[in-house]
Order: sequence, then C-alpha cells, then structure tokens
Amino acid sequence: MSQKESKLKKLMRKKVLMGATVAAGLVFFIGGIIFWGGFNTAMEATNTMTFCISCHEMENNVYKEYKPTIHYSNRTGVRATCSDCHVPDPWVHKMVRKVQASNELLHKALGTIDTPEKFEERRLTMAKRVWKQMKDTDSRECRNCHNFESMAPQFQKPRARKQHMNAFEQGQTCIDCHKGIAHNDVRHMLTDEEIEELEAPNPKFAREVPQMYLDGLALVEKQETEAKQKAADEKAVAEAEEQDRIKAAVEEAIAQYKTAGGKSADATSGKTPAASASNISVNWGNAASRDITIFYPGEASIEWVLNGRDHGGARPFDKGGDRCVTCHDNETAEMGQKIVTGETAESTPIPNKRGSIPVKVDSAHDGEYLYMKFSWPDTGHSPVEFVDGGKMDPENKVKLAVMFATDEVEFADRAGCWGTCHHDNRNMPHAPEQAALDGSEFKDRISITDGVTKYLKESRTKIEVKGRRGKKRGGWDKLADADMIKGEMDAGHYMDIVRYKSGSKSVEDGYILEQRVMQGGVGAEIEATLKGKTWTVIMKRKLVSDKSGDVSIEPGKLYNFGFAIHDDYAQSRFHHVSLGYKLGLDNGEAEINAKKQ
Repeated sequence: MSQKESKLKKLMRKKVLMGATVAAGLVFFIGGIIFWGGFNTAMEATNTMTFCISCHEMENNVYKEYKPTIHYSNRTGVRATCSDCHVPDPWVHKMVRKVQASNELLHKALGTIDTPEKFEERRLTMAKRVWKQMKDTDSRECRNCHNFESMAPQFQKPRARKQHMNAFEQGQTCIDCHKGIAHNDVRHMLTDEEIEELEAPNPKFAREVPQMYLDGLALVEKQETEAKQKAADEKAVAEAEEQDRIKAAVEEAIAQYKTAGGKSADATSGKTPAASASNISVNWGNAASRDITIFYPGEASIEWVLNGRDHGGARPFDKGGDRCVTCHDNETAEMGQKIVTGETAESTPIPNKRGSIPVKVDSAHDGEYLYMKFSWPDTGHSPVEFVDGGKMDPENKVKLAVMFATDEVEFADRAGCWGTCHHDNRNMPHAPEQAALDGSEFKDRISITDGVTKYLKESRTKIEVKGRRGKKRGGWDKLADADMIKGEMDAGHYMDIVRYKSGSKSVEDGYILEQRVMQGGVGAEIEATLKGKTWTVIMKRKLVSDKSGDVSIEPGKLYNFGFAIHDDYAQSRFHHVSLGYKLGLDNGEAEINAKKQ
C-alpha cells in the first residue's frame, strides 16, 4: 500500500461530527443528493398537468371546464396549470398541501366523485374549501402570476379600476371577485351569509396604492377626456353639416313655392307650407351637452342591486357608497344587450328589442327655468309576443320620464331613480297577485288596482332584499303609517318626476314616495317632435317651486338626475333607463351641467 493510499484511508476514518467518519459523511452527502434529486423529481412530477388529469374524475370534469378559459389559452401563450393555482410555491406550504392531498387518495379509493353526478353533488363543497384557502392566504397562488402593484389601469374597464381601488384601500383579495374563472361558477349556490363572510374585506390585506397605479389612473382619465372631446367635436361637425343640408333644402322648397305663384308644389293638397313654431325659446348652441346611453334594465330592481348573489358590486354599492355610474357609465350598451336577450336579469325577453338607446342630453337655464333637450333615434316596431296586438301601450309610441332628487333620498346619490324600482312592482318577478292587492288593508291608502307602482324605501317599515326562506322581495305590504310618510314628505324625501306621453301629448308632474302620484302639467312644459328618424323632446321646468313634491334646483348644489324612455309602445318595466347622474347649474362638478343663457 502506498503512502498516499494510507493517508486517504486515515482521512476517511477520521471522526468529524458526532462520532461519524469522513467516509460516512461523504456517503450520507452523496446519498442525500440522490435522495433529494429523486424526491424533488417525484414531487415535481405530481405538479404536472399530465399527473393532475391522470384520473378520470379530473379529466372528465374540471379539465374540460378549464380548457375553454383564458388560463388555458390566450393571446400571450402563457398557461396556468393546475399546480400554479392549487399548489403553493413556498416549500413549507407546498409540503403541507401535499400531505393534505393524500386525503384525495382515500376518496379516490372510496369513489366519492367517480361519476359526473357525484362530482356535481360535491362540487360546491370542494369549491368552498378552495375559496377559503385562497381567502386565508390573500390569494397567494393568484399572486404567483398576478401582482396588484404591476397592474396598468389604462387597460382595465372602469368597473375593474374601481374594484381594484377598493381592494387596495379596504383589503379585498383576488378570490373575493374572481370565482369561476377556470371552472364552472357555483357562487350562486352560496347562501347570503356565506357570501357576506367569504367576500368581506380583511383589513390585514389592505395595502398602499402604488404610485404606478395612480399614474395609470391619471393617464386613463386624460385619454378618456380627450376621446370624449374628439367624439363631441366630430358630432358637432356632423350636426353642422346636417343643418346646412336642411337649410339648403328649406331654401329650395321656398324657391319652388315662390315659383309656383305662392301655391304649394303639391297642388292637390290645398295647403301651403307652414313653419312649426316653438314656445320654448332656447339657444341650444350655447347649452351644455352630454351623450348618455340608456339601457334595458329587465328585472334588475333595487333589491337585485343590493343582493350579492345577483350583483357582484352589491357590497361596494351598499357598504362603500360606490355610484353605479362610476363602474358602468361606459358599458351600458353591453349591459343592456345581455339583459334584453335574457342572458341575465330577464325571464321574458322580447325578440329584436334593442338593448340600449344613445341619447343626446342638452341642458341650459336662464335663472328662472331649467331647459333640457333629449334627442334619440327612433326604432322599428318589435311586436311583444305575450301582449295581444304586440303593443303594450298602443296609444303612446313614446313616453319620457325625467326624475330629480336630493341626496336625502336613500340610494339616490348612488343610483339615481333606481331606488324606486322594486322586485314587487307591476310585471316584476315578485309582483303580488291581484287578489292579494284587492284584499289588502292598504288599498284605501295607495292605488293598487292595477299592480304596485314605484315607491321609495322611506315609505316602508321594511324592505326584503335577500328573499331568504322563501320570502318575496320588496315591501309593498310594509307601508308605514300616514304620519311617518307625511314626515318623510315634509323632509323632502321623495323623487320628483315629470312625464310626457306622445299619444295624448300630455305632461304630468308628480312625485314618488309611498307610490307614484301623477298630477297635472303645472310644473313643466314639454314639446316633442319626430323628424325623420329622430325624436326630440324639450322640457321647460321652473327651477324653484313651492309645490309639494317638487325639487327646487339652486345654484351651488348638485342634484340627482335620471330619466327613462318607453319606446316602441312599451309600458311598465319594459323601458330603457339611465344610470344616476349629478345635475347642477354652471357647476364644473356636475355631469349634467346646465349653462346660463
């Protein structure tokens, strides 16, 4: 044996730690590497898509649901696999999850979900377990790929921008809003209490709004302002060109009239041309203008808005005071199309009914009167299948209702006139049977001979929002006593309404509190014309009134404003409505800013 080999043997036999020799340590070290390599390889193998869908329970259910989603295929080619969402990245949490997963082997052996029927039966239980895990960890696995601090709000819809701000400030987490993004959504199967608990903000998750996000918000505000101004300029040019064409046509007609010796070109009519005169004189060129797209609301009552199972924005609306217009102003056409086709919030869709109507709203004042002009395109007739003759209100092709309220009316500051529409109003899902109305103790106090009209929460002792345990939603039969309603009226807790009917050309001025009360046309004057394919309705209304039920509009204040159009002989809830906007006089904060003439 050489001297070198002898030294090596001595080194290998040398004890270095807890009596172990260098040779033993080397064996353990190499063995540890081999073991860890094998263990890690096996661990990673269980994180692959192939492994996850190797059992038919996953392949035939959740995998099929996952394939059409954006997490499987998208324009950037980034795919989130099962483990990205369901296996934690930190080693300790990953090991805990793997131990928990051993329970799935037991259920595999028991056949707990080995058929589609069994899987569906337990789907909600499994989903709730995952949702809770994500809620408890501030959606840790979502944040493996998505980061609040890296979001660019200029690429988000207004609704998403607002909800993400709520997440920053109040402590919301991803799973609060984003359920059902990779698998069938079963959120609607949760109870109201479960939704409330699962989606409540956690102050521990609140975080400072990143400067990058604030800069993005400023950028998108600038872009939207510029886009609106560009659209307004283009529309003004188009309208000016249209006026030039009309002027030229009128001049030509006058010339022909004079050439015919003062007789109409239509000699058989026996009539001479007459210019239509207006009693409402306004310089609309000096008025403020705003384009508002009104939409078909279907069965989306105020109870629907307040119910988290129906409306994902219920909590921000009710608890946070978020306004409908903040999230939805730019997507009303999309919303209306979803509702009018029966995709959501409508059980009796009307074929070919338009989902939205673009309306130009001009506003001005002269210190004594408010002037408003509504212009919108007419539509062809779409017969209503469940109405004899196809027309709900054959006497009136068009009706326009305009409503005003102060912030003292609950929900008016956020939703405008939406607070008057309830789930038990006429033609709504929980409208009471006429027999119940006829036998009601309230039939002498409110008009219910033809169903329940609009009313405000202030006039009821209770409003059923959730509809728990089979209860009907709304509160038509919870009418407060007369003294309480009088107190609300005296306090100005009502909604002022002005309505025009095209058939009778009548104007009604009234209010909504315990019911809709329509009086004579004392407080407003309205003119309406249909020229070509465009309706134009002009309203003249006193700014200040001492009449009960009227809202006086004063400089320096903001008022809640909304309007509805019944077109194509529509009636009841089958109309188109606006979101709630702020109206003011020469007020830069107003969304409808009436300019002084």
